Amino acid sequence: MQRLAASCLALALAASVAHSAVILENGAPIKWAQAAAQLSDLPVENGVLNPNPWDFVHRMGFYRLLIAATDPFMGSMGAGPTESPVWGLPLQFGWMLTSGRLADPTGATTCGLQTGDTTCISPQSWWGCVNHFVSALPFLSAAQQEIFGQGVQVQMQAPEGAEGYCTTYADCAAKFPDVMAKWDAFFKGLKASGDSTLPDNEKKDAILGLYWDAHMASLHAASACSAKQSSYSAPEVNFASSWLNSAEYVSAASFQSSLEKSVVFLTPLPGRILQEGDSAPNIADMTQEENHTLSTFSWMMSMGGAPVRMWRSAMCSVANREKGREMLEQLLLNPSLATTTFLSIITGMMTGC
Repeated sequence: MQRLAASCLALALAASVAHSAVILENGAPIKWAQAAAQLSDLPVENGVLNPNPWDFVHRMGFYRLLIAATDPFMGSMGAGPTESPVWGLPLQFGWMLTSGRLADPTGATTCGLQTGDTTCISPQSWWGCVNHFVSALPFLSAAQQEIFGQGVQVQMQAPEGAEGYCTTYADCAAKFPDVMAKWDAFFKGLKASGDSTLPDNEKKDAILGLYWDAHMASLHAASACSAKQSSYSAPEVNFASSWLNSAEYVSAASFQSSLEKSVVFLTPLPGRILQEGDSAPNIADMTQEENHTLSTFSWMMSMGGAPVRMWRSAMCSVANREKGREMLEQLLLNPSLATTTFLSIITGMMTGC
């Protein structure tokens, strides 16, 4: 139980406010103003949307369009235009760009580098590959479920010099059926929520549950990207694994990854790719917050899967998930919260299960 408390406290401490990663531009995700605000802003060929998901601005447009199209169904999330859990995705995507993680790690091209096309997403980037599963795939599912209206067809442009990336709904559904089924379920559930008579807190919990089921299905399917990790240093690979592990805690509580809350989580992430020899908490050119995040994530990974399983067990009901979300937020805002207090809350929650 002490390990569980320490893990969740560590997650929160790692997300304490810092100024490491660049994730906002004029209060919005990176290049939000240049991203597509309507479907007609994307390339069209023979009446079919033909965006290039290997162009940062096009891919950011997927998020802008998704948020705009799903906002009418997000009333249970709270008042204001930035409460949707989808906001966490474009913010995270922007951090990947500014930290250099979308560039070609092999050095074979200048894709994504300051000396090349800075908005190019390399098909060889592990981070760009993983993000493909939480950008292109949900966009294709949303079109299929008529979130953007009837009759919207999408054919993604295929990346040059890379295979294995799906480009249509049918293609993705054949290669990754579980992922597409769960994004379909999210969008169907979202539309159905408008007619739901559930109290707002239960409706909110149901929507967040569907969203995180789909999100995590995408991340799990992104194991297809693992071969691309060979182009990175051992510290970066270890960080990537711990970054995926942290999502397990957030998703189990069905965290509401609004813009404001996501900024708190994402700001202390490392602002550059890790190199051989980087050893937190003693990386000289990184801030104290970046070093702390890296060392904490590494420690959490070293503890194995037991803490994750215990946390999931505690998140067993609507009421417990509400408490879990509140605890994560409280810990973010008040990282000095006593471990004993946190322990007593978790003990009571697990007893209730």
